[in-house]
Amino acid sequence: MAKLTEQDIRDWKGSEDDYMNADHLEFFRERLVQMKAELVANATQTTSHLQEQEATPDPADRATLEEEYALELRTRDRERKLLLKIDSTLRKIAEENYGYCEDTGEPIGLLRLLARPTASLSLEAQERRERQKKQYAD
Repeated sequence: MAKLTEQDIRDWKGSEDDYMNADHLEFFRERLVQMKAELVANATQTTSHLQEQEATPDPADRATLEEEYALELRTRDRERKLLLKIDSTLRKIAEENYGYCEDTGEPIGLLRLLARPTASLSLEAQERRERQKKQYAD
């Protein structure tokens, strides 16, 4: 079969037996590899940007720059965590365990995976976890 597109995934009407076939796995593997490459490029860009740090004598300008750097570093830290999740997800694809809920073992669903390729829980399981988390946090 030809390489799948996002529209092919959205329009898929196959049986549950055909869920996460080789074409689906390849589509999501490529998407995750692309996401990873973008995140690594962002990290490289941030590193070079921080190395070009300008010395500014004005305290207000310096504070603004430091706040911008702090925001950028927080963003990269979130991206670092996402990179770890992407690597974990790529391992699942290699093992052909991708696309199934870690809690229930049921299919996560192609549309959910399109929206969040690193999802490891079905929508119902994720909502249940969030309700429990909120319930016990209060």
